[in-house]
Amino acid sequence: MSSLNQNPPNATRHITAHATDWLWFVFVVMILSALGMFFWAFSRPRGTRLFHQIAIIILVTASIAYFSMASDLGATPVVVEFRPHGSTVTRQIWVIRALYSRFITFPLLLIELLLATGLAFSDIFTTVFLAWVVVVCGLVGALVPSTYKWGYFTLGVVTLFFIWFVLLVYGPRSTFNAGAPVRTGYIRGSGYLVFLLLLYPIAVDYGAFGLASGKFTDGAAGAAGSGAGTGYSTGVEGGGAKGPGMTSAGISGAGVPGTTTATGPAGTGTGTQV
Repeated sequence: MSSLNQNPPNATRHITAHATDWLWFVFVVMILSALGMFFWAFSRPRGTRLFHQIAIIILVTASIAYFSMASDLGATPVVVEFRPHGSTVTRQIWVIRALYSRFITFPLLLIELLLATGLAFSDIFTTVFLAWVVVVCGLVGALVPSTYKWGYFTLGVVTLFFIWFVLLVYGPRSTFNAGAPVRTGYIRGSGYLVFLLLLYPIAVDYGAFGLASGKFTDGAAGAAGSGAGTGYSTGVEGGGAKGPGMTSAGISGAGVPGTTTATGPAGTGTGTQV
């Protein structure tokens, strides 16, 4: 039985049953990883558990967030910006992900990396604070239904540039007390984190560009239809922000793909977007 049967969606564009199955799988991976990290941490001598314990906090927090999303809980409906005049199309915004997961895990991931460098505590604190700014801007921008959402989106991306600078330029130039091997590991880890952070502002729906794959005749046949059409879209939403014309739901801000169906206006026929 799907979680959607127990907790019905509260928005027009919402998570699907297949997406909840995926989220349940991720939840199991997270909770098992948290348990494994717990036993690993306490197998180490006292005074050498800091990085392991930070990882425990991250994994436990992520487990709660994924449990909530898999249960279709912790989301709120927000009217989409680009919609037919007079319509009230809404999409799910995962508040639980931003407030519970990102607000906690993003700064902790930065702390895990930056503690390996020779940066001063004030530099690390400033970077952590700016991580909170990115998360809050993403959440507020997602909750705003008007075009003003893009102001928050821009502020968040500009702040993200500073975090990238600290991770990729400022941090590697500091003195690594643990030596070259730790510096090499830091560069790899920070590069991977920067790549993941880059996906959030750029991951918008394919349909937002007004493109459709397939033969021209397929599109013409769809346009000639006279009945109520159904369009299928598969998208990845990231960062809580949406691009212009974005109407798919999937899993909001997750970086986790989800498939949704939406009923199109009468006279559009049947079409498939991939």
